[in-house]
Parts: sequence; structure tokens; C-alpha cells
Amino acid sequence: MDRRIYGGSAVIHLFLFFSVLIFSAASALSKNQSPSSGSGQINSNSVLVALLDSRYTELAELVEKALLLQTLEDAVGRHNITIFAPRNEALERDLDPEFKRFLLEPGNLKSLQTLLMFHIIPNRVGSNQWPSEESGRVKHHTLGNDQVRLSNGQGKKMVDLAEIIRPDDLTRPDGLIHGIERLLIPRSVQEDFNRRRSLQSISAVLPEGAPEVDPRTNRLKKPAAPVPAGSPPALPIQSAMAPGPSLAPAPAPGPGGKQHHFDGEAQVKDFIHTLLHYGGYNEMADILVNLTSLATEMGRLVSEGYVLTVLAPNDEAMAKLTTDQLSEPGAPEQIVYYHIIPEYQTEESMYNSVRRFGKVKFDTLRFPHKVAAKEADGSVKFGDGEKSAYLFDPDIYTDGRISVQGIDGVLFPQEEEVVESVKKPVKKIVQPRRGTLLFLLHLIFYVCSSNCVLSIDFLRVAKFR
Repeated sequence: MDRRIYGGSAVIHLFLFFSVLIFSAASALSKNQSPSSGSGQINSNSVLVALLDSRYTELAELVEKALLLQTLEDAVGRHNITIFAPRNEALERDLDPEFKRFLLEPGNLKSLQTLLMFHIIPNRVGSNQWPSEESGRVKHHTLGNDQVRLSNGQGKKMVDLAEIIRPDDLTRPDGLIHGIERLLIPRSVQEDFNRRRSLQSISAVLPEGAPEVDPRTNRLKKPAAPVPAGSPPALPIQSAMAPGPSLAPAPAPGPGGKQHHFDGEAQVKDFIHTLLHYGGYNEMADILVNLTSLATEMGRLVSEGYVLTVLAPNDEAMAKLTTDQLSEPGAPEQIVYYHIIPEYQTEESMYNSVRRFGKVKFDTLRFPHKVAAKEADGSVKFGDGEKSAYLFDPDIYTDGRISVQGIDGVLFPQEEEVVESVKKPVKKIVQPRRGTLLFLLHLIFYVCSSNCVLSIDFLRVAKFR
């Protein structure tokens, strides 16, 4: 009886096992055959494929540089889209070169994304759906949560201030593309560009005497005068830095107090993220994030109002570092400290300095070592000899507090040769001076002869008396 029960339960278990296998296989097959399998691939007949293969090559290139392909794929998967594509000439010749340079800077990726999404409406609007002259302007929301206005006047279809020159140029089941004569610029991007160009975010400070710091307590001898929020700190940056890596790790940024006016931690994360997206600086980003606590230290300094310029060696330069140079305790920190200047410098400001003054020495966080810079081959050259580096990728990141300049070499402080001065004993030989000796002999003879004459006269007078 026990055997029958055992054998029956085994058969039931086998039946359930095969049932589960068949059900799983059927479910997997149905998922694979489903059109919404989530494979991440778009249809070859999509409007995005049409854009990448169209005559609007400049716009397609900007979309790739802005890392918006995945965002547009998600938008196409949810609904139809309408793209207003500027002609290539509007982006090549008609666009302000300074504004185009601003858009292509890695630190302004968000501005570029906002500008491109301003050209996309998350619904289908064909030329036959354009508003008439009587109805006036019709507002449509864009992918960037802005608004564009469609209008029709004097027989011209307009989107904001741009004329539609190729209506319904490319039509696909999931969207369409209209060709427009000029680039559409949202107000927020224009304001960011004007702010950067006029440097309104960087306030000028009148020159004043340096504060006196007590070396015993590392505090100001006299209390500093009250300054508005955002002004440079009174203490020098060396006094605000944490102890060296051999003594203690850098402290974590404070929760934000009277002296914390900036979100330094977010700014440091932003520039490291920009380094990774820029490409070619992964080793520098890895040292800042994983091998040292420098990112935390830099975030704390920026939060307290200090400004920094990072000379970032590229991956090719970092690969030349030997094991001996990195194996010593605190070596990565010391190397990076020598590449951080406690000033806010851009490529233009540094080049103007070396052109004007010839050779300039910048302070570094590896106090008291300085890094020398001079003009060479139309660029800025740091260091001397074999341990020099050129400014290779200018202005990778500039936000008014942190500036990142790419260089093609790793810099090291110059080793000063110490020459010991040995004082050799010098034997003095005093030689008599002939003129002085003859003068003394004459003087002695004169005094002796005078005394003799006086004594004889004295005796004669005495005898007479």
C-alpha cells in the first residue's frame, strides 16, 4: 500500500513538472511574438530612422550628441511625434558661432537637450491641421514642457518665428517631419547663453588686504567683516583643506550652514559625469571617485565658496604612469592635488595670461608647489622639459565655480637641486706694509731726539740758578 501511494505521488509530481515547463514555454513564446517585447529596437519605418537618413544631417548629428535617441524612442513608442527640422544651412552658416560653441560644450548638455526637444511636439500635426488666419495662433506643448505657437499668415505656415519651407517633408506611421528655415531657440536657453556671455554669475571683488591668520590656531587674528552670501571665504584654501592623506581622510561635506552657499557635491558629481561623457578621461574620473576621497574634499571646498580649476590628464597620459609612481601611500592624492589650481581659470584667461606675461606660475593644492605655464605653439604649455603637458581639450566643464581643462600629460613638481656650500678654511697671511713701518720708525726717532734736547736745556737752567 505504501508503494502504491509512493508511486502515485511520483506520477503526480512528474505531471505537474511537465505542465509547468509547457506553460513557461508557451508564455515565453507568446512574449517573443508580441510586438511590444521591449527589445529596445525601433521599426525601420519609424520617423526617427527617417530623420537619421534624411537631408537634415546637422539636426540628426545634434540629436546624437545630445544623447536623446533613447528619449525619442520612448516618445515614439507611446504616441506620434511631429519634428520641426531646420535646414542644414541654418545650423552651419546662419547660426552664431559663439552660440553653437556654447551648445556643444559638454557642460551645457542640458541646454542642448532643451533646445532640441523644443523642436518636437508629442502628437501628429500635419499641414492640413494647421490653424487658419482667422483662428490665430494655436499653442502646442513640446517634449521639453515648453510651448510653440503655430500660425498661418499671408499664405505662410509658421512655427513661432520660423517659416515652414517643406511641409510634410517626411511622413511615417509614427510621426512626420516639417522642414523649417531657421533654428527655434527657447527663452531659457537664450537666457543661459546671455548669462554665460556677460559673466553676470561671476561678481567682481574690490582688492583688499589679505587677512592675518594665527598659525597656532589657524584662525583669523581679527574677525572678518560681514560679506554677502557667495563671496570668497576669508581664510586661504590651504587652511580650509583637510589634513593630508597620510594623517586623516577628508571630512564629509557639512549639512549646509552659514558658510555653505553652493551645492558643491552636486557640482563635483556633474563635472565628473561630464568627464565620462566627454570620453578619454575615464582614468581621472576613476581616481577621483574610487581610489581617493578627493571628490568629497572638492565638494566641501566648493560648498564653502572656493573655486577650483582642474588640469585633467587624459587616459593616454595616465597610462604612462609607472607602478612605482602610484604604489607609495597617498601618491594618487598628491598627483591630483598638483593638478588642481585654487583659481577659476578658463582656456581664454590662461592663454591671455601667458601671452601677456610670458611665464606664469599658478598655485596648486599641493602646497607650496606651483605649476608653471607659458605660451607654446598657439596653446598653453604646463611644466618644462619631458614632464610638460599642453592644454589639449579646453573648457571641458565650466560652471563659474569649477573649471576642467584637459591636458595631454601628467605633471610633477620640479625637483630642486640642493647644493651644499662647504666653507673651506682660508689661511690668512699678513704681509707688513713698508710705508707704515718707515713712518713709525721716523716718529720714534723724532720723539727720542726731542726728549734729549729738552733734558739738556733743563740741566743748564738748573745749574745757572
